[in-house]
Amino acid sequence: MTLGQNIMKFSIGKKIEMIRYFDESGQAHAATVIEVTPGTVTDIKTLERDKYQAMQIGFGVRKEKHVSKAQKGAWKDLPLFQTVREVRITETPTLGRGDSFSLSDMFAIGDSIVVSGNSKGKGFQGVVKRHGFSGGRRTHGQKHSEREGGSIAGGGRAGGRVAKGMRMPGRMGGNRNTISNLKVLAIDSDKHLLVVKGAVPGRRGTILEITGKEEAK
Repeated sequence: MTLGQNIMKFSIGKKIEMIRYFDESGQAHAATVIEVTPGTVTDIKTLERDKYQAMQIGFGVRKEKHVSKAQKGAWKDLPLFQTVREVRITETPTLGRGDSFSLSDMFAIGDSIVVSGNSKGKGFQGVVKRHGFSGGRRTHGQKHSEREGGSIAGGGRAGGRVAKGMRMPGRMGGNRNTISNLKVLAIDSDKHLLVVKGAVPGRRGTILEITGKEEAK
C-alpha cells in the first residue's frame, strides 16, 4: 500500500456490529459499524536509516503488563498501543512522531474505502459446508453417507494418486479478506464510529485495516 502526504486515508478500526441504516431519502442499507479510535505516529522510516520509507502508526491502548520492555523503550514518551501498523509512503510526510489524527481527519461521508481483515474461523469442516458439495443420496443402500465427499482417487485419475488441489475436508475460514468499493454512510466523531455500507470481514471485535480507495491501488 502506498500513501503520499495524505496519511489521513489509512486507519485501524474494530468491527462493532451490523445494522440497518436509513439514509436521507429513507432508503434502508445493510451497514457495518466500525470503531475507529485516533491514531498516533510512532515512528518514521527513512531511506537513509531503514532503506525504505514508511510511517508507523499506533492505535488503541494496551495494559502495561502486556507490553514488552523493547516496546516500552520504543514508546517511552508515547501511550502503550494495542495495534501498530506500517504504511508505505513515497513522499516526506507532513506528520511527525507523536502527532495524532482523528476519524474526521481521515474520512468523510461519501468516501469510497477498502477494508481488510481476517474472516470468521469455522474450524474443521466437511466438503458440504466448505465447498458446497451436495452429498450422497439417502436411498439405494446408503445409510450414513449423506454428507460424504465421495471418491478422491482411483479410476485412472492422476495415475491412482490423489490429484493436487482436490477439494476435501479441512480447516475453513480465518483467512485475510479485502472488500473494495465500500461507501462511508455516516461518521460519529464524538463516539469514533464509522458506518460503512455493506459487510466487512470478521466477527465482532475483529481488527480491520481501512484505506482510502486511491491509496489502496
